[in-house]
Amino acid sequence: MTMYDYEFGGMTLTAYAQLRHTWLAINKAAETRLLEVDSTPETVGVLWACRDYPGPLHPAEIARLVFRAPHTVAGMLNRLEKEGLIVRIPKEPGHPFTEVKLTPKGEEACSPRIDILKDVIAEVMSALSDEELEQLGELTRVLQMKALEMLHAKLKPSPGNPEQVTMPVKPSGRNENG
Repeated sequence: MTMYDYEFGGMTLTAYAQLRHTWLAINKAAETRLLEVDSTPETVGVLWACRDYPGPLHPAEIARLVFRAPHTVAGMLNRLEKEGLIVRIPKEPGHPFTEVKLTPKGEEACSPRIDILKDVIAEVMSALSDEELEQLGELTRVLQMKALEMLHAKLKPSPGNPEQVTMPVKPSGRNENG
């Protein structure tokens, strides 16, 4: 597989192409590793949400958590349900939403898939020092906020306790902390 190293006449388009191609390459690396467990980054995101979300989880909230259109999430939920990894509990009188839960098979399958994704993230991010990771976070936050403004969308605080999500550390000599 080959990727072009684009340089355009202006920095705006060059930076955009670099950002987009970086994300595509990282996602492709995750997809490749997740093939070992017959999964994708998107389905791991849904399973991870089902495992760790604090409280009842509904399809609309899953769509917000993985920033996907509700119909896309519905398709993923259909596939995960056919695989026996999740179950959708129909809404009852007095309960406004269908709830999504992991099955025992889903709970068993979830951790190895999340571990693979975390390992890919740790390996890629080990190329940056802690200072560079902080700079990257600050720069991408500005772009994220501008894109959300253009979409007339809002950024909500993370549900649960994101500080409890741990990452494996890949030594590189550049990244002092995981």
